[in-house]
Amino acid sequence: MNQHPALRALFSSATLLGIGIPACAVLLTVLLQGAGSASPASVADELLRDRIVQLRASDSPEQRMVVVDIDEETLERHPWPWQRTRMAELVERLFELGASGVALDIVMLKPGDAEGDLRMAMLAQHAPLVLAQLFDYNAAREPLRSGVLAGGRPGPRVPGAIAATGYLANHAGLAGARHAGNIGVTPDPDGVLRRVPMTAWFEGRNYPSLALALMHCCGGGAPATEPLMRVPFTRTPQAYHRVVADDLLQGRIDEATVRGKLVLVGSSALSVGDRIATPMGASFAGLLVHASILTGLLDRRDGLAPATWPGAVIATLFCIAVAVAGAYTFPRLAAAYNVLLLAAMAVLWLALAYAIVPHDPDFAPAAPLFSILFLLAVSVPFHWQLAQQNSRRLLGTLRQYVATSVVTELLRSNLKDPLAPRQCEVTTLIADMEGYTSQVESLPVEEAARLTSDFLDCLTRPVIGHHGTLDKYTGDGLVAFWGAPLPNAAHADLALDAARDILREVARLSQARMKQGHPPLRVRIGIESGPAMAGDYGSSLRSIYTAVGDSVNTAARLEQAARDWPHDVIIGEGTVQRARRHRFLSLGETRLRGKEKAVQLYTLEPAA
Repeated sequence: MNQHPALRALFSSATLLGIGIPACAVLLTVLLQGAGSASPASVADELLRDRIVQLRASDSPEQRMVVVDIDEETLERHPWPWQRTRMAELVERLFELGASGVALDIVMLKPGDAEGDLRMAMLAQHAPLVLAQLFDYNAAREPLRSGVLAGGRPGPRVPGAIAATGYLANHAGLAGARHAGNIGVTPDPDGVLRRVPMTAWFEGRNYPSLALALMHCCGGGAPATEPLMRVPFTRTPQAYHRVVADDLLQGRIDEATVRGKLVLVGSSALSVGDRIATPMGASFAGLLVHASILTGLLDRRDGLAPATWPGAVIATLFCIAVAVAGAYTFPRLAAAYNVLLLAAMAVLWLALAYAIVPHDPDFAPAAPLFSILFLLAVSVPFHWQLAQQNSRRLLGTLRQYVATSVVTELLRSNLKDPLAPRQCEVTTLIADMEGYTSQVESLPVEEAARLTSDFLDCLTRPVIGHHGTLDKYTGDGLVAFWGAPLPNAAHADLALDAARDILREVARLSQARMKQGHPPLRVRIGIESGPAMAGDYGSSLRSIYTAVGDSVNTAARLEQAARDWPHDVIIGEGTVQRARRHRFLSLGETRLRGKEKAVQLYTLEPAA
């Protein structure tokens, strides 16, 4: 189909390059910023952010806390599980050295020795001690319910708080603890822990995380936090002052090491402590995850947390700048220079993302890179595409009539003049609406037009969906065929598949209209297979890709014959002989208009 010269100018390649492609690149950045964690692009975002987090992590010593590690060396001298008396002794020793608060990253599910349990219970009730309890967020399995929960604030669910499905808590003897914190985590779909629930909601109560509970208890008050916080891995494991638990039990730790500091007690030992993948490594001690969270909370309390930046806005503005620069340089510079320009923009963005990540935990740092990659993929082959434009113009026209996958296969086939008329084995499907005039004569023009469009949609979608070639519309119907421009051994079955889908589409449209008080709709379909001449026919002024032949004419007669049958689909012998996946009902012989001999008619056997 020929386009008006003004339309050709409007949609020229130069216009698409100057306006459309850069605009799409900007739109891509905007969409990816709001795509959320479930989008495929979020994987690239998180991988890039993980790398930035690793590079930015500081070795600067964390002076505000101490990490007491029940390590492998300690477990060699004091095998696990410990007597509860030993645990109480370790905690009491910390308070004797002047710790301002202690949090245990250990859940004591079962009672231990009576003396130790009593000492731990007294510490939990009267000392600045935070016990651990673990909430489970896995709804796919039987909920965990063990121990007795402590702490928590009754009330409505904090906005954004994650609802827990179960828990592992300390034994009943410790239920009177004044402070308890959640150590349950929610790794991302790739198994990496990047965010932790700062507030868990369970059976009418809101429970803080372990680090948040420690801040509430004795950290000078907890700063405002989001319910699901990205763990601020701002320090390397070496930055934390680590005290070996055995040294503490043996009295080898001086008071200056602990006095006035917050203390986290847990284990990095593989046999006892939990290990989890984080941006800092594939096997990161859970104890240090809580230490990283506590560092983030202390930074917020002390005013050291990075100020918030609008990362999504910066990313979008950057992409707009790249798009504007590209729109100017793509038509003017050689492809190699444009590639270098885009590469430089990508490097510049990586530097910007490195600076933004600490200031905005939610923006998508990879989005501008995807936009640059989009520009690179489209702009570099653009000049080659211009050189190929003339040879592919006819195939571009064919896209109006056949599925995109068929056109793609046609391009791969390297056929010489693929639209030239040639003899083919085709199956033709002709469909239209029964009683079209009576349906639309009482409708306003707008409703009549909408009914026609909706009905043609019901016919067209199955044709294109089953790789058919749309020949033409016939007012309230269409003509389509299979087997050209590319041969297809399954052309009869594909046409029958499309017919079944057309019946379903029209039935849905009919039901929707009947609910509005309109009469039901019926589609009549005729299908026949056989030889035909398919190709680009017409004049120098206008042409169309179509099929002509006796089988095409027979399909038209079958569609007309459907008005005399209670069946919506009437099928000829040629299609029945060539179909392999369908079953048919014989309707007997009849003489079609224009045919000298009677022909056998069939319809589809109803689906089981």
